[in-house]
Amino acid sequence: MNLKQKFSDSDLQRIKQAVKDAEDKISGEIVPVIVERSGHYVEGNYRGSLVGASLVFLFMIVLDRYIITDATNTLYYDPVFIFIAVIIGGVLGAILPNFIDPLKKSLISQRHLDYSTRQRAENAFLEEEVFNTRHRTGIMIFISFFEHEVIVMADKGISKVVEQKQWDKIVADLIAHIRSGKIVEGLEASIKRCGEILLEKGFYKTDDDTNELGDELRFDR
Repeated sequence: MNLKQKFSDSDLQRIKQAVKDAEDKISGEIVPVIVERSGHYVEGNYRGSLVGASLVFLFMIVLDRYIITDATNTLYYDPVFIFIAVIIGGVLGAILPNFIDPLKKSLISQRHLDYSTRQRAENAFLEEEVFNTRHRTGIMIFISFFEHEVIVMADKGISKVVEQKQWDKIVADLIAHIRSGKIVEGLEASIKRCGEILLEKGFYKTDDDTNELGDELRFDR
């Protein structure tokens, strides 16, 4: 299913309205972005191939030691048969992670997942031009589904006066909503909180303030 299809028109409108409401009294732009995944993680396929080949080989050893007792079974003891069986195990191990996300994720280090998500978030910050506001007061709420990670990234006009722990709290709350299957509610709450933080820090809307960035939810390009 396409990522956008996971959200109904009503969901998208609720998120868009949440952005409008949050920006109504502030001099700032809030940009929600969602991507399916932040990397291709081909190393997961390589590791899956090694695991699949190793499991087949170990299985054949167990068969030889404890199950197959007929020494006349020439097919089983044929080196070519063993080679082909191991290759098939390796191929299956490489292919299955493409269809089973939890399996692929288990084959990738958390450090790599974190790094890829951070890199993708930084790219999205540039792609969506969150930096391109008059007073550098853009905030991006970034969600990467595969990694189950959330990043809140603020431009320098905001980050220099807002402590990181406030963004961390928003991240933790949004992740809790996502885990409970309430991503739209979580985004609404996160967007609202971002607006409240800007008000608390004095980023009031001015008479000449304009909506510099769109209010809609952005999806992976």
